[in-house]
Amino acid sequence: MNVVWSSEALGKLDEIERFIAQDNPERAFAFTELLLEKGDSIAQFPEMGRVVPELSRPDIREILVGNYRIVYRANPTQVVILTVFEGHRVLRSEALDL
Repeated sequence: MNVVWSSEALGKLDEIERFIAQDNPERAFAFTELLLEKGDSIAQFPEMGRVVPELSRPDIREILVGNYRIVYRANPTQVVILTVFEGHRVLRSEALDL
């Protein structure tokens, strides 16, 4: 099973890295790499994440990495990372390309 990062998710990773880099460029790079690694690891166990509470759809799940949420959709052949965002924010379904 492979992992595909949506353009939305990649854009959010860039935003996260730029924000953290304002204070600590090395930490920004390391944290972005951690998010990428955790997202890619979903392929091994696609049901490891919890169902996203705001959506209540069993096919849309998330894992938590620090204060961030990685939201994804899994099917039998691939995992699509839909978005990444700060955990205190509410996920709006219209922000996802479903």
